[in-house]
Amino acid sequence: MIDEIKRDTEQRMQASIDALLRELASIRTGRASPALVERLSVDYYGTATPLNQLAGVSAPESRLLVIQPWDRGALSAIERAIQMSELGLTPNNDGQVIRLTIPQLTEERRKDLVKLVRAKVEDGKVAIRNIRRDAIDSIKELMKEKSIGEDEERRAEAEIQEMTNRFIEQADAHGQAKEAEVLEV
Repeated sequence: MIDEIKRDTEQRMQASIDALLRELASIRTGRASPALVERLSVDYYGTATPLNQLAGVSAPESRLLVIQPWDRGALSAIERAIQMSELGLTPNNDGQVIRLTIPQLTEERRKDLVKLVRAKVEDGKVAIRNIRRDAIDSIKELMKEKSIGEDEERRAEAEIQEMTNRFIEQADAHGQAKEAEVLEV
């Protein structure tokens, strides 16, 4: 029972780290990255569709993204989605592909992005702590049902705390790496 709780806890914490990495990948840095627009929602024939299902996204240069739709009819919808997003980028449409030029970030914008990175990391850490709380509640429930003893309860709680610390350190490390990437000129 305890092993099952620990396995489930570890899987959920790893999922939180994976979600944090996806969130951090979508934060703009000075460099062009396809992850910046891949999850952008496009209204394609009345259906909200992720951009990566409608087009190929590549970064041929460090400051340029090229979006090549598989259906040319989607060009205007993709262009509109980019303009409506909070990316702050202006798409250039030549009838075949959409080019996004990534401008140099200002110092003020970099500081705002660092704050955003820290907020995302903190959200990830809160999610990990909530998973820890759920796991410890499950262990306490087993204790109330007399399925486990006090020693097992304490040992399991200590292992879950150790696991929590490990995942929080990972979240901090990913956040610091992203901050360094954002601040890089």
